[in-house]
Amino acid sequence: MSDRAADSVPFLSLSAVHKRFGGVHALRGVELTIEQGKAYHLLGENGCGKSTIIKVISGAHAPSSGEILLDGKRLDHLTPMQAMEAGIETVYQDLSLLPNLSVAENIALGEQLVAGQGRLLRRIARHRMDEIATRALRELGVAADRAFLSQAVSDLPLAMRQRVAIARAIAAEARLVIMDEPTTSLTRHEVAALIEAVEHLLSRNVAVLFVTHKLEESYRIGGEAIVMRDGLSVAQGPIENYTRAELAELMTGRAIEAVRYRKGAPQDAVLLEAQGIASGGGAFRNASFALRRGEILGITGLSDSGRNELAMALAGHVGISAGTLSIEGREIRINTPAAAIEAGIGYVPEDRLAEGLFLEKPIWANEVPLILDQLSGPGGLIDERRARARAREISASMKLNTADVTLPVGTLSGGNQQRVLIGRWLSIAPRVLILHGPTVGVDVGSKETIFHAIQEMAEQGIGVLIVSDDLPELLQNCDRILVMNSGRIVETLDAETASEDDIYRSMLATKSEAA
Repeated sequence: MSDRAADSVPFLSLSAVHKRFGGVHALRGVELTIEQGKAYHLLGENGCGKSTIIKVISGAHAPSSGEILLDGKRLDHLTPMQAMEAGIETVYQDLSLLPNLSVAENIALGEQLVAGQGRLLRRIARHRMDEIATRALRELGVAADRAFLSQAVSDLPLAMRQRVAIARAIAAEARLVIMDEPTTSLTRHEVAALIEAVEHLLSRNVAVLFVTHKLEESYRIGGEAIVMRDGLSVAQGPIENYTRAELAELMTGRAIEAVRYRKGAPQDAVLLEAQGIASGGGAFRNASFALRRGEILGITGLSDSGRNELAMALAGHVGISAGTLSIEGREIRINTPAAAIEAGIGYVPEDRLAEGLFLEKPIWANEVPLILDQLSGPGGLIDERRARARAREISASMKLNTADVTLPVGTLSGGNQQRVLIGRWLSIAPRVLILHGPTVGVDVGSKETIFHAIQEMAEQGIGVLIVSDDLPELLQNCDRILVMNSGRIVETLDAETASEDDIYRSMLATKSEAA
């Protein structure tokens, strides 16, 4: 054990920390303590101040007032380089990777910055860079050959990009690793590998601070819960001392019960039918299913099961090379997103930040792009007054937590951003709406709002497809769940009677069983 571990002084303490952004009082006297070798879970609704706390600890924001103690030394604030030199590494939700650089270069970047005191002027031998990256990836259970290490990060799927970002923090030999929603895009197997890596970090006396909405994973990891609400830290203590209901109530200020949201039943009429469809790239094949009017149909599987490609094919983002699709008995061809929209199929993508929203544009501009023809004035120009009025109606229907549609959508919490995106598609009254990971990065309170919105869609006769690996989400909201394995739909389950174990058994069946 190091001298620091033996010392009773915590690695990091925040006392009476306030942060104001103009008239917004984001942090209202936050108190928290972090000791090395322990896991912490920063819990709370989006907008409660979690992101601001992370940025204060990582040096991105200076507090307006309050005290920071680092190894017992009082500081008014930290700079980003001071935080890195102290061993504080942050994996943000947007990953903050350099897409044009290779896997190895991204992972070794932090080590180079610290060694060069913030500069990237010195050269590093390629074999040294590869060694750093390989060692860090190995701790995450990722085998890395030379081809993978030299691959551009932009070419990797989202789940792997996230693990590269976590490996970068590991490579820097941090004393505190902050992970902002680290398991959002990981499968159950990948989450298990991440937890093993976390346990390895803890055994090396590294503290780990998770910002997460997934309580199941927090309980598996153990450690302490730090609960925030409205800019205040309202509780800190061993997570096993709190039930899920107690944590949810601390986070929201109201009791939230785990319930099955699906109360209605689909109509008899078939809305969307797929017969033996396959993707051009071979990600899925011979997929057949029917979606009835007013039905909520879940699709799940491991990340390589073909579930993502099936969702994108139905939305026109991936080509269909075989089989037929029909809407209300009429055969259709969907080879572009425009063709899918013409057929009445909407698609809310998994990565709303990169694929769905115009982050610097106001809320109203994000909610009306599909109905611009209805908002055009003389000469084809958009009537902004009418556009804002229509956006306010959409915002109200989605229970958006602001009436000011002129705010940049990038300033909203994850839950509110997702409501904006769903509201955009509801503006055209689609026949079918595909929701790809509808509550990724969304807090418990916003999840409840989105779940109720999904139920209302079904009651209006919209056919809803939820593509997700969040099994409780599927069981709570769906009528049926399609399980995919090795590119095929291998089982259809009744969501009211199925269990998570039933789904996992189908997801993890051997390829010979799934064929």
